[in-house]
Amino acid sequence: MNGRLVVLEGPEAVGKSTQARRLAAELGALCTNEPGGTPLGRRLREQLLAVAGTEEDRVTVRAETLLMLADRAQHVEAVIQPALDGGRWVVSDRYTPSTLAYQGWGRGLEPAELSWLCDWATVGLRPDLTVLLQVSPAEALRRQPAPTDRFEAEPAEFFSRVSAGYAEMAASDPERWAVVDGAGDPAQVTARILAEVEERLGRPD
Repeated sequence: MNGRLVVLEGPEAVGKSTQARRLAAELGALCTNEPGGTPLGRRLREQLLAVAGTEEDRVTVRAETLLMLADRAQHVEAVIQPALDGGRWVVSDRYTPSTLAYQGWGRGLEPAELSWLCDWATVGLRPDLTVLLQVSPAEALRRQPAPTDRFEAEPAEFFSRVSAGYAEMAASDPERWAVVDGAGDPAQVTARILAEVEERLGRPD
């Protein structure tokens, strides 16, 4: 029996990485992340998150997108799909919705084109459930007081577009998306996420 793929999504500082680890531990699942879930991905992540020192160092929007997709293609083939084929559940910190939200709504690339590219890179592998974590802008700012990478340094308007993209995706496919309040004690947030997973997918055998 194939495993299940659960993806945690949301803008910066909503607690995805913490909750991905906690959820994976609760489910006995493989925990992974994007970008950086493979040796190749870790090298790409370094380039993607680096703050440009000069104009020549700047990563263009299309190059950024293709690097993200290269990371995901490697991630799916080398990590996610083998685990699923072996019957294991996988919890991923980011996946295709991040590309649609950040490079689509955030950067202004055409969502339909991005969807096609993402399907191609992943050979059509889609999450069984995507959990969108949400916190207020004030709470996100409190959690991330100083930017540490190129994405975190983007202005508030960029993240407003990203958040709008996530909200639209979640609203358009409620059967495969769950919107969860990310505020409060981490254990409470994990319990909320776990309740959504159990209701929709059950638990691993």
